[in-house]
Amino acid sequence: MQKTNVFLIGPMGAGKSTIGRLLAAELNLSFRDSDRVIEERTGADIPWIFDMEGEEGFRERETAVLQELAGEQHAVIATGGGIVLRDHNRQLMKRSGFVCYLTASIDQLVERTARDKKRPLLQVENPRQKIIDLLALRDPMYRDAADFIVNTDRRSPKTVAQEIASLVQGA
Repeated sequence: MQKTNVFLIGPMGAGKSTIGRLLAAELNLSFRDSDRVIEERTGADIPWIFDMEGEEGFRERETAVLQELAGEQHAVIATGGGIVLRDHNRQLMKRSGFVCYLTASIDQLVERTARDKKRPLLQVENPRQKIIDLLALRDPMYRDAADFIVNTDRRSPKTVAQEIASLVQGA
């Protein structure tokens, strides 16, 4: 199967949605955000889904949407930070597209997510420690799935999108 999609993975605050829109424009592809698709289908935002169905219920919805999006052609797909928790999801992305892991320093991730109340996993007493803990668990999974790893620290989204476009076009 020819890889015609680009999946952006990484922690909350790495810039997957922002960079994904720019990358799609750069590569002349459509843009999809798996979290937005889940919200549109459910008619509820992600914090509500977490409250009502728990993280496991959300992960079920996330896998179902990923399977659908992975079947599309010529799309940049921004994923939720926890998409890599399931081996099935990592394998599916690797089979159906290029996978780019967007990284950023803990300081940048904390700064970028500090005022965002729509991130259920960060609604805790110490969000910085939660980011550190999530990254410790997920970083090996991000790396396992990734074709490319791109750091977004203190870089403009446009510059990052152009770098990813060059990597994809050169692959």
